Amino acid sequence: MLINADDFEAIRSGQVDTAFRRWIKPSVKAGGTLTTSAGVLAIDAVDVVALNGVEQKDIARAGFADREDLDTMLGDRKGSLYRIRLHFVGEDPRVALSESADLSDAEALAETIARMDGGTPWVQATLSLIAERPGHPAQELAEELGAQPVKFKNNVRRLKSLGLTESLSVGYKLSPRGQAWFDKVTASV
Repeated sequence: MLINADDFEAIRSGQVDTAFRRWIKPSVKAGGTLTTSAGVLAIDAVDVVALNGVEQKDIARAGFADREDLDTMLGDRKGSLYRIRLHFVGEDPRVALSESADLSDAEALAETIARMDGGTPWVQATLSLIAERPGHPAQELAEELGAQPVKFKNNVRRLKSLGLTESLSVGYKLSPRGQAWFDKVTASV
């Protein structure tokens, strides 16, 4: 579920607690969270609503002036209309994790990475490539590794969740934690 910066700020401030999306299949579920670089949102409810069943109070709770504004945002996308209730939980925990070069959890991190590699070691190759070519487009890095761009991006997101990488406007770089891990692993090779 994509949320633009202005909408995120409205959710953070409590002005907005509802979003509408048209989906074939929902990308979030009630009880879950949505972690973005701007912070973490809790998903309180996800309900299918009839197009003509959207009430003005829900339109206002979503930050729209009127039904026409909502319809403009929805456009002609396919799928059912969903009303999502959500609220701001806190800052992105990956930021604090990635900003620290502390590897006091190195043993647990090594176990997690071993599970992630799953017999096809991609973590070290990905970290090496990002270390060598920070800010290079994901497409280019994926090609270098012989991976599909979508798979590569998903893998980098997994590394980001461990605090090892950071997204740039184009491409990625190793976080301080990622650099510390990379240095530790390459020193032992």
